[in-house]
Amino acid sequence: MGATDISVIHPGDRAAQRQLDSLLSGAGIRRDANLDYTVGLFDDEGTLLATGSAFANTLRCLAVSERHRGEGYLNQIVTFLIEEQTRRGFGEVFLYTKPESARFFADLGFDEIERVPGYLVFMSNRPKAFTAYLNRLKRNALVPGRACAVVMNANPFTLGHLHLLEMASRQSDVVHVFVVSEDASLFSFKDRFDLVRKGSAHLYKVMCHPTGSYMVSNATFPSYFIKQADDVTRVHALLDTLVFARIASTLGITRRFVGEEPFSGITRIYNQVMAEELPKHGIDLEVIPRCEYGKTPVSASNVRQLIHDGHLDQVRPLVPRPTYEFLTSDEAGPTIDRICRSEHVRHD
Repeated sequence: MGATDISVIHPGDRAAQRQLDSLLSGAGIRRDANLDYTVGLFDDEGTLLATGSAFANTLRCLAVSERHRGEGYLNQIVTFLIEEQTRRGFGEVFLYTKPESARFFADLGFDEIERVPGYLVFMSNRPKAFTAYLNRLKRNALVPGRACAVVMNANPFTLGHLHLLEMASRQSDVVHVFVVSEDASLFSFKDRFDLVRKGSAHLYKVMCHPTGSYMVSNATFPSYFIKQADDVTRVHALLDTLVFARIASTLGITRRFVGEEPFSGITRIYNQVMAEELPKHGIDLEVIPRCEYGKTPVSASNVRQLIHDGHLDQVRPLVPRPTYEFLTSDEAGPTIDRICRSEHVRHD
């Protein structure tokens, strides 16, 4: 009974889908909620022997039948997926795996970026790519003085975000603002980055940077192999904190500013984790109270909700002028449509 070629597992193929779920379950993982496509290696009787999936520039849900481990099938799946990802235009491919599986992927050419002991290892198929990212930051952004950092999604950039940058500027010589590069928000990365840059242009201490692929949103963080649901947010926060600490060390950042979080439980957990972990790396965490409009804290969630509900005029007092000018321009039409059609406009 030999293996055949690797083929795509289509959503409508119910028999293959059942085999897929069974194979993943046997490997102790769940099917990830974010998958662009899935492939499988079947034997000549149609039995699924190994599988793997991709989402954007990451590989996910890699598994092989327990009876066929050590036969090179998962190696074939990974090679196939990397070739397909390259064909789709992704120069660097990432994966998150269990610590006990990291050596296998290292033998396939993946380089460890960071790990959360006992939970996961974050890897890239481009050895030293993260080091190259850090070196670019150091060449372009290492400046003398007290350096601090803010990481934001800015979906979109509001007066709350601006208030945070203003407070950081008052206490630092340079403020490094890292905008999450992942395109998983209702506003595109291009627009979010542009609005942060324009909205903070009067703050000469602010330097804007993309995060690249090294920090991702909670919405797309792969957690399919983390057994306890309660651990997912904490593990994600730990990984992001460890990656950030490497960036901070490169740029001499000794303080990180975050906004107080009255709405999102996920963000509150993030802030708690950072308060525990950052001091271990010589970084202080400063939590800044949210600015308010009336008696309500200004938030991007509220802005998106107002847009969704057709109250764009009520957004004006909540956002900097560049954000409002964008929202009322023809260029924002697709974004407005996307928000109006979305059933999930809060806390993404």
